[in-house]
Amino acid sequence: MGFEKAERLRRLPPYLFQEIDRLKAELVAKGVDVINLGVGDPDLPTPRHIIEALQRTAEDPANHQYPSYSGMNDFKGSVARWYKSRFGVHLDADREVLTLIGSKEGIAHLPLACINPGDVALVPSPAYPVYDIATMFAGGESHMMPLLAENGFLPDLDAIPPETARKARVMFINYPNNPTGAIAEKDFYERVVQFARQYDVMICHDAAYTEMGFDGYRPMSFLEVPGAKEVGIEFHSLSKTYNMTGWRLGFAVGNADVIGALGQVKSNIDSGAFNAIQWAGITALESDQGCIADNQRIYQERRDVLVEGLRSAGLSPASPRATFYVWCPTPGGYTSKELTSLLLREAGIVTTPGSGFGEPGEGYVRLALTVSKERIQEAVERIRKLSF
Repeated sequence: MGFEKAERLRRLPPYLFQEIDRLKAELVAKGVDVINLGVGDPDLPTPRHIIEALQRTAEDPANHQYPSYSGMNDFKGSVARWYKSRFGVHLDADREVLTLIGSKEGIAHLPLACINPGDVALVPSPAYPVYDIATMFAGGESHMMPLLAENGFLPDLDAIPPETARKARVMFINYPNNPTGAIAEKDFYERVVQFARQYDVMICHDAAYTEMGFDGYRPMSFLEVPGAKEVGIEFHSLSKTYNMTGWRLGFAVGNADVIGALGQVKSNIDSGAFNAIQWAGITALESDQGCIADNQRIYQERRDVLVEGLRSAGLSPASPRATFYVWCPTPGGYTSKELTSLLLREAGIVTTPGSGFGEPGEGYVRLALTVSKERIQEAVERIRKLSF
C-alpha cells in the first residue's frame, strides 16, 4: 500500500537543522567533545521537594485513574493563588484557569478553538515555530510580524495593514522572548490591548520565561494590564521555572470564554495531566520559591561568562535581561547557517541559526545557557581561536 502524507504535513517547512544534526553525530562518532548550546532545555535538576511530592502522590491509587480534563481543582486553585502572589492578578480558578500537558500542547491546540479556514493569525518572527505551524494545521494563514533590533524586538503594530488586522482572529506574542531574549514593558502591553479592542483580535501571550529575569528584573504578566483579561489569555509552564521540562505540566489563564473553548478542544483530544504530577506542581507553586532565585543566579553567572567571552572573541551579543538565551549577531560575511556550521565543525559547539526561527532571524545565532559555567568557558576559549 502506498502511503501519502496529509497536505498539512507536506506544507511544513523543511527541517533546517537536519544538516547540523548530521554533522554533530559525525563529530561525536569521531570522539569530538561537543558542547551543546543549541537546546533550550534546563540542565539543572528538578528541585528535590518537587520530586519527593511526585513520589508520594504516585503511590496513591486514587491518582492512577483518569484525571479531570480541565485539571484538578486543587492545582487550578494553586495556579490562581500563585498568579495573585506573583503578579497581583485575580483569577477565577474554575473559569479562568486550565491545566495543560505543558504549555506547548495548549498553544498548539489554541488555533483549533478560534481559527477557521482562511482566518488570519498575527505571528511574530523570529519565533517559537509552533505559533505558525499550529495556525496552519487549523487551516489559518499567518501574517508575520517582524521582530527587529531597531524596535527592541517588539512587533510594530502600526505596520500591520488595517485590512489584515480586521481579518485576524488571534495575535501571538511572547515576552520575555524566545529566541531574542527581548523583554516587553507595560506600555507595549497597553498598546496590544488597545489594538485587540480596535480590531477584535484575541491575544495569546506565551509567558514561559517570566521567572527567568536577571539583575533584579522581574518580568510582568500581560494580564497585569487593565483590560487584558477581556481580550486574551496567557500560557505558562512549570518547565523552565522549576526545571520540569520532561514532566509536561503547564496552564492557560485569562479570558473565560477562550479558556472554555480551549478546554473543549482538549476534552476531545487528550485525557488531562497525570494527577500525581499536578500534586507535584502544587508543591512547586506553593513551596518556598528560593529555587527560582537559585536558578536565576546560576543562569545570570553563565550569561555574564558567555556574553563577555563572545565580546572578547570579536562578536557583539546583547546581554539579555531575561530568558536563558543569548541572541548574537553573526560577524560580517556569515549567514546564520554558515556560522552555525563553522562553530560546529571547527569548535565542536552546537548553536541554533536564527533563520530557523523565521526570515527576520537571519544574521543571528541563538546560544542557550544550558550547560555549566565551566563548559561555557571552554566554549568561549574555542570560539576565541576562530579569530573573528
